[in-house]
Amino acid sequence: MASQQHLEKMQLRQNFRNLWHTDLMSTIQADAPYCCLALWCGPCVSYLLRKRALYNDMSRYVCCAGYLPCSGRCGESRCPEFCLATEVFCCFGNSVASTRFLLQDEFNIQTTQCDNCIIGFMFCLQQIACIFSIVAMIVGSEEISEASQLLSCLAEMVYCTVCACMQTQHKIEMDKRDGKFGPQPVMAVPPHQQMSRIDQPFPPSVGYPQQPAYGQPYPYPPPQAQGYPPAGYPPANYPPPGYSR
Repeated sequence: MASQQHLEKMQLRQNFRNLWHTDLMSTIQADAPYCCLALWCGPCVSYLLRKRALYNDMSRYVCCAGYLPCSGRCGESRCPEFCLATEVFCCFGNSVASTRFLLQDEFNIQTTQCDNCIIGFMFCLQQIACIFSIVAMIVGSEEISEASQLLSCLAEMVYCTVCACMQTQHKIEMDKRDGKFGPQPVMAVPPHQQMSRIDQPFPPSVGYPQQPAYGQPYPYPPPQAQGYPPAGYPPANYPPPGYSR
């Protein structure tokens, strides 16, 4: 029953529409100091991020965020801090993944294709390194043994780097959740646009000052051009009586 619920959650997670604020490729550029901290102190950062993901309410803590069969069976309610410390040091990879799933389910965040490729490459490299180690142990070849050690070293480097980038991604997402990026700018609705049609004698006055109707005075005196008669010209008795055109 529990496995069926986890499967349904995974299928539902594929339909999420929101995206991470920063993808894995951009985490180093977005917050390089925190990425370095996550690289060298991964378990400590995982502890802090899980606690922050729970809004610092450790009474809500469940081992591996409830995504593994051991969740709720480790006495977390009696000493959640100790259980979380044990989780991040003994099951570091699961702790990072559980925090990721917790944030995705809370904010309906999907993982991009690029992020999926990076995570998939990390897993595939670990499997290949494991296969080479087994083959080297069975065959006893020094060349295969050296290749397996090289692959294992490369797989560990990729694993640590990807986990650091993932934890930085989680931290940036919670910074966004907590409003540390500042209020979002209010976008003004653009004015309604009109188009001039052939059957209109004049185009609509959109974006231009409203002109007074014919025969109505201007709201202000028009500017007096230099060299022209004053505004009172012609005189009041002009044209003379009896004049006709």
